[in-house]
Amino acid sequence: MTEPVLRFTGSELSFGSRTLWRDLDLDVEPGEFIAVLGPNGSGKTTLLRTVLGQTSTTAGTMTVNGRLGYIPQQHADDSDTMMLRGRDLVGFGADGSSWGLGLRGLRSRRARVDAALAEVDATRYASSPVGLLSGGEQQRLRIAQALTRDPAILLCDEPLASLDLKSQQLVVDLLDARRRRANTAILFVTHELNPVLPFVDRVVYLAGGQFRVGTVDEVMNSETLSELYGSPIDVLRVGGRLVVIGGEDSHHCIEHGYADEAAS
Repeated sequence: MTEPVLRFTGSELSFGSRTLWRDLDLDVEPGEFIAVLGPNGSGKTTLLRTVLGQTSTTAGTMTVNGRLGYIPQQHADDSDTMMLRGRDLVGFGADGSSWGLGLRGLRSRRARVDAALAEVDATRYASSPVGLLSGGEQQRLRIAQALTRDPAILLCDEPLASLDLKSQQLVVDLLDARRRRANTAILFVTHELNPVLPFVDRVVYLAGGQFRVGTVDEVMNSETLSELYGSPIDVLRVGGRLVVIGGEDSHHCIEHGYADEAAS
């Protein structure tokens, strides 16, 4: 039996009187694909920050067994990276940061960068300014950046945001290929469940200080989501896609195929 790469035990995270989750028990196994869903402000990104060590739980424990790779949210106005070459952006992962371990030695660094670029088929972008690349091409580089650490788990913070459908599929395929090749677990925060639906093993759904953990069928159903939100929710499958419809007096929408909520 292999050890989980990530374990939450009796975990709680609160900010003053506001609780994002309480009594969270979660083992993430090697090679597992977990989608983290929920309305804006429910704590999805904060969950990743907790794993990265940027935020501490207020109760319980969280342990990581293996290296972390992190794919942050992509921002169109990120001028600090737009003038970098692709190789330079990927190299940040090899250098390490406040949440990770650095790799030393120029030869080792170059080899890690070259291998990561090749793994996501982005070698041809190594000398290109990041700002001249498409959103999907930029995400290739960000995935490569995370892979320079040969991670046991990839933390993905809305990596499909602002991408067209073709680029979304490209990103999902790259992540799934890494998972199958290296048994890397994936913790995937998203507002776009349907593009990853065929790959998801389990869902962590955060809402209103509560959570549900289970398979897609166990969590994404009318009974479970209605209980979680405290109002009637209808879950439909249409053409292989999930569509979630909230009550008339609630703040849910179906734009992305599951219940959403405006940040409070």
